[in-house]
Amino acid sequence: MTKALTIDGVTIKKGERKYLEMHIAKLFDNTEMTIPVEVIRGKENGPTLFVSSAIHGDEINGVETIRRLLQRKKLLSSIKGTLIAVPIINVFGYNRNLRYLPDRRDLNRVFPGSKKGSLASQIAYKFMKEIVEKCEYGIDLHTGSAHRYNLPQIRAFLDNKEIKALAEAFGVPVILHSNMRDGSLRQAATEKGVKILLFEGGEALRYNEEIIRSAENGILWTMCNIGMLDKELIKRKVPKRREVFYAASSHWIRAPHSGSLHARKNVGHKVKKNEVLGFISDPLGKEKHYVKARETGVIIGITMLPLVTNGDALFHIATFENAEAVAEGVAEGVEDYQEDLE
Repeated sequence: MTKALTIDGVTIKKGERKYLEMHIAKLFDNTEMTIPVEVIRGKENGPTLFVSSAIHGDEINGVETIRRLLQRKKLLSSIKGTLIAVPIINVFGYNRNLRYLPDRRDLNRVFPGSKKGSLASQIAYKFMKEIVEKCEYGIDLHTGSAHRYNLPQIRAFLDNKEIKALAEAFGVPVILHSNMRDGSLRQAATEKGVKILLFEGGEALRYNEEIIRSAENGILWTMCNIGMLDKELIKRKVPKRREVFYAASSHWIRAPHSGSLHARKNVGHKVKKNEVLGFISDPLGKEKHYVKARETGVIIGITMLPLVTNGDALFHIATFENAEAVAEGVAEGVEDYQEDLE
């Protein structure tokens, strides 16, 4: 960790905590659009970690997670190294309750970006240069896309042993091996040598208490795991981590017909091969089309919209060596977390 860290022209010294706004573009009326950033630097050397959310503007659970994390002032004052918190990357989408940018591009498909490219590309470029490339670690917070709810899960490239250990330390029920996707922040960060986790949980445009607490606690456990926070202090502040399960693969079950979906299963439920997950009916109830599981596994994602069109993704099923054990572990429920915000 260098003696001084500079982000978008603002210098943060060791032992300082600063809020800054990273300039990106202007609206039609000349209003400046900026990305909010808060930097906390410990007095002692340690790693640099960025935590980001709302790369898709409608994924607001992560924004609330980071807000709560930053309220733990006493705990964060003891960190070693540097925490860079970026609650809203896609400020354009966030202010309009939209997933994408004004140019209709998905920001998470244009990394590492370009200094003179599209708006999306310029935002990606600046975020890489000013934030990502100054870090050794990263945690990117996501939710399900529109009308989909995800079980708390970590998606990571598990062939990397250190990333696998970080995924375990996060402490969510399910860890899914996920290869890199072209243009994603995770891919671009990995290519720069940054070890990054992607957290998925909850639904777009909705706060979910279980998801928010799970993400916040996972961040704190990860900071502990990389030496930024004292392990004994974390044990007193954060609930015990759950047992985690590795998914060998996952797949979506899609609607075999258009109509109204009546689900019989929910996230966290174990399903057997050919088991009925629900049925799709026409408005008069004259037709009924059953939706069945292709393989034995656990549901880690589900559509929240009952009106479906033929081919729509309905149930996201992860497969495990022991699906029953996973379902039992998830069914134990969420611990009674103590927020203990200082």
